[in-house]
Amino acid sequence: MSSNNGPVLVTDLARARGLGASHTGTDHWWTQRLTSLALLPLSLWFIFSIASMAGASYITVKLWLQSPCNAALLIALVLVMFHHAVSGLEVIFEDYIHCKCAKVTTIVAVKFAGALGAITCTVSVLKLALGG
Repeated sequence: MSSNNGPVLVTDLARARGLGASHTGTDHWWTQRLTSLALLPLSLWFIFSIASMAGASYITVKLWLQSPCNAALLIALVLVMFHHAVSGLEVIFEDYIHCKCAKVTTIVAVKFAGALGAITCTVSVLKLALGG
């Protein structure tokens, strides 16, 4: 840089001021922590439920899923899991994709795919739970 009075020396600290965090990192950090906390009991419940039905018939599993509690917990697991995954991938893409256009395109695509996956899984659970 230069001015009318000659070159201006700018330190690294002065150059970095104002270019810090976009103030969204904390939101992503909390989202990841809270969704992972929710995923712990939901995942354990799901693993033990499926393990207890090892070798069960389709009808048995369908009857299990027709319980409102089991259907609600499975939908909660699906929604929290997709939200956690999309949030984590978004942070990774923000950190490692440097081209702004590619970054935005990738994040939008991942959010769309996550929403589509969550909707598909939720509709599938509801279809089975409601007797479809």
